[in-house]
Amino acid sequence: MTAQDDGIPILQVGEGALIQPPDLEAFRAFNRAKTKALVDKLTDERDAIDRFVADGDYVGFELYGTVRCPMGLTRALIRAGRRRLRIAGQGVHEADLLLAAGMVTDIDFTYIGQEVYGVSDCVRRALESGAVGEVVEWSNAALSWRFKAAAMGVPFLPTRTLLGTDTLRRSAAKVIACPFTGIPLALLPALVLDVGFIHVHRADRFGNCQIDGISGFAVEMARASRRLLISAEEIVETDAIRRQPDRTLIPYYLVDAVVHHPFGSWPGEMGGRYERDTEHYRMFLEWQRTAEGAERYLADWVHAVPDHAALLEKVGPEHLAALRLDRPEGAAR
Repeated sequence: MTAQDDGIPILQVGEGALIQPPDLEAFRAFNRAKTKALVDKLTDERDAIDRFVADGDYVGFELYGTVRCPMGLTRALIRAGRRRLRIAGQGVHEADLLLAAGMVTDIDFTYIGQEVYGVSDCVRRALESGAVGEVVEWSNAALSWRFKAAAMGVPFLPTRTLLGTDTLRRSAAKVIACPFTGIPLALLPALVLDVGFIHVHRADRFGNCQIDGISGFAVEMARASRRLLISAEEIVETDAIRRQPDRTLIPYYLVDAVVHHPFGSWPGEMGGRYERDTEHYRMFLEWQRTAEGAERYLADWVHAVPDHAALLEKVGPEHLAALRLDRPEGAAR
């Protein structure tokens, strides 16, 4: 197939809005200016939000279902009262709470739901009331590759994903005829976040991060974020990181703040550490059936506790211990 004077034919255009058109040159310049020195970035959740998150930001949350969700940072974000956020990712409990708090204007997501429990009423109310404007849909692969495009510094990646689906129609992708072969390809636009939130198994105070088990889209999203806030189950010495360098998925120079959050995914689970708190999820789902119930949940489980440490005291050491996967044999569940 020869080049055409009038450009590459566009075969289809998704109906979804491009919530934040990528400025790759500005993103690359921003990253070049970030320090590569080993700077101590260990801080508390309030300072991390105050310094790096502003009203109107386009933010993303990395998780896999309820696994490794940065819930401690999500609650801190709600307590800080940020508004007019545009959010990207795959949403479960964190999206429910942000929507219930009225903080979200636009959604760039693969999925929002409580998994086996279905779609929450928080989501339905926010979308059906018109409180949320744009809702743009992507597959899990498509969202990961949008982050990857930003990490590579290119405005899009050509793929075969989404082709022939209604998800493509609801997305902001475009389909072209390949200039080399003529076959249809879906172009996935790069996605650059103002702030990314990721919870990891362990990190040092400089921001070197390791994740055990499934990594979701942490690698891609970390490299597509102007600012990156990390919460970690464990803060370790850098020598411990260096002993297993192959497990360091996020290097220090990408990270802006590190927060120590043991049980930071609660009530979600953490691979190899603790299981999901099904009892608490069921309580939340019962409360959030009404707007009043959702407000009560936010009052009791977010605003009434000043920080993550206070939340863990409220949940209770014995209850948390029963969720641990490494509890002694015969210990109560």
